Amino acid sequence: MIMRHKQTTLAYANQDIYDETEPLVDDDGQVDVLELSGSHKKLKVVSLFSGCGGLDLGFLGDFSVFTGRNKKCFEKNPYEIIWANDFHLEAYQTYKNNIGEHIVYGNINGIVKNTIPQGDIIIGGFPCQDFSISGKKQGLQADRGRLYKQMVELIGIQKPLAFLAENVKHITNDKLIDQTNGRKVIDCIVDDFENLGYRVRVYLVSAASYGVPQNRERAFIVGIRDDIPFLFRLPRSHHGIMAARQAIDDLWGKENDLSIPNHNQMSLAKFPEPKRNGNQGNYRISPDSPSQVIRSEHHMNIQGHYRTHNPDDPNDRSAWRRLTVRECARLQSFPDNFVFSGNKTQSYVVVGNAVPPILGWYMARALYKALYGYI
Repeated sequence: MIMRHKQTTLAYANQDIYDETEPLVDDDGQVDVLELSGSHKKLKVVSLFSGCGGLDLGFLGDFSVFTGRNKKCFEKNPYEIIWANDFHLEAYQTYKNNIGEHIVYGNINGIVKNTIPQGDIIIGGFPCQDFSISGKKQGLQADRGRLYKQMVELIGIQKPLAFLAENVKHITNDKLIDQTNGRKVIDCIVDDFENLGYRVRVYLVSAASYGVPQNRERAFIVGIRDDIPFLFRLPRSHHGIMAARQAIDDLWGKENDLSIPNHNQMSLAKFPEPKRNGNQGNYRISPDSPSQVIRSEHHMNIQGHYRTHNPDDPNDRSAWRRLTVRECARLQSFPDNFVFSGNKTQSYVVVGNAVPPILGWYMARALYKALYGYI
């Protein structure tokens, strides 16, 4: 049974997902990924649209996030990233400095696919701006919206065991239509991957369900080659909901501490008053729940720290300060030793465009279990 977007599975939904049955699967259809038994054969990964490497860090594992009693550790995964690519200079530099020199700088359209080393897995978060609810929603009519075809082309050449693509939730929206054929965008994308010989399913996943202190929902398109007789199941979370206060409160008052990378980088942009058409992304995050989605835009999409306010007038926005780059990185679940390159404007963009590493870690382990029959 092919799972199309009309049957999209929410990571936090407590329901049966498939007709097929598999061993070691929870009643809600999710697989436990805490332990990986067996040979732990290391799989080679090719990463497209890598950004600063949030998804790649998740696939690699071996990182720790947050501090004190809130510290979370994620063990090493049986993957090796052998090639990566991005054309955003600051994202490329950040990836190279933190993950490795295997990343290639440049537009994927201009890279000869036969020169890319063979991978067992292909991953990537193809550009989302033209599918985002906050963007122009041009979908496949925009050049960026068609960049997923570069991933399709490489998969067609390499025929990896599996692939995993990440994008915004809105890519699954029934109203997002390809104007050239009148079909839903998600159907067009899934068909292109299926025609390469893969069983493809689309999932909506809440990052907050996996302990990321941010209400970020993303779509994952997962394909397993037709000759592999196993199914991908969403991972069961071993981390509870984490509030923003638990993730960043220890950073308060340390903005001038240069031992904390990127923490002295903060926007001085003023928070405008709400307009009749809405808040346009400007708000002060709550301390007692996961934050709103960390955004990449610098203008009219500003998140204020919950500790900054005018006690005599809580609605006085002149007293708010924007989250620092490091605070945004914490809410995205990046380790403090992951340093972002570029000025503050570019650093906000790089952080906001990233996949939360914790979410990537869970998805990576679930994919490994799928390929080896839940060993």
